Amino acid sequence: MNAPSPHDLSLLFPIEEDRLEPARRADHPPRILLLYGSLRPRSFSRLLTLEAERILRQLGAETRVFDPAGLPLLDSTGDDHPKVQELRDLSRWSEGQVWCSPERHGTMTSIFKNQIDWLPLETAAVRPTQGRTLAVMQVCGGSQSFNTVNALRVLGRWMRMITIPNQSSVPMAYRQFDENDRMLPSTLYDRVVDVMEELVKFTRLTRDRADYLVDRFSERKARIPLPDAL
Repeated sequence: MNAPSPHDLSLLFPIEEDRLEPARRADHPPRILLLYGSLRPRSFSRLLTLEAERILRQLGAETRVFDPAGLPLLDSTGDDHPKVQELRDLSRWSEGQVWCSPERHGTMTSIFKNQIDWLPLETAAVRPTQGRTLAVMQVCGGSQSFNTVNALRVLGRWMRMITIPNQSSVPMAYRQFDENDRMLPSTLYDRVVDVMEELVKFTRLTRDRADYLVDRFSERKARIPLPDAL
């Protein structure tokens, strides 16, 4: 049997428009997982994440916030660790995610990155992040920066997520929360509202289409067994 041509496009199909307009749509609330990147007792990435959660609930979403405390370093233990399983279960449960990290040395913290490192791209044909929507946010100790949200976008793309256009970067975060740990009214708060509103819209728009949107020619091709050698 001849080997298939490397330019064989028989598995490249016309776009199925009916799959882009699904006949049945999920009617449950959008399921959003929120991750933050600090273990400090008064963590501003956590406070911003909790503020985002309040907005998401106001928008009708169902939310879960993962606490990274107790999550071991990658490869320091097996993936059967309870915190690892909790994180992976929440990622599989989610239809969209919010990632929020402080900026440290010009990028996301190790606390945040460790969470993503524990999420495999695929486990037994289940992909815990692929096709999910993503909103990115950061908090800064000083002047406003976009280094971390840019790094989070790169990471989200690598995890095969649908990252929304809007984002939030909060400068001098220690000035943005009151004594009750609520974010003060400001244009910065309004931007967080904008981001969460956009995330819910994109999640509702894509969640019934996600499997088809991320169905790739190269992966269909890889599933075809190679012919036996003569």
